[in-house]
Amino acid sequence: MSAKPALSIPELTSPTTDMATAAAVLGIGRSTAYSLAAAGDFPCKVIRIGTRYRVVTADLHRLLAIA
Repeated sequence: MSAKPALSIPELTSPTTDMATAAAVLGIGRSTAYSLAAAGDFPCKVIRIGTRYRVVTADLHRLLAIA
C-alpha cells in the first residue's frame, strides 16, 4: 500500500474546512483535534454547526504563517 499524499495548503481555499482536514494539515490526530475543539483549546477558531465542527481557514493560514 502506498501512503496517502500530504495535503497541500493551496487546497484550503474555502472560508472553512472540516476538522479532519485541519488536523491533517497541523499534523495532529483527528481524535485529538476533536478533543481540543470540544474543550475550546483548538489553536484556530472553530465554528460548531449542529454536531459538526468547521475550522476557519484564515486562522489556519495565520497559524501556519502563510497568510
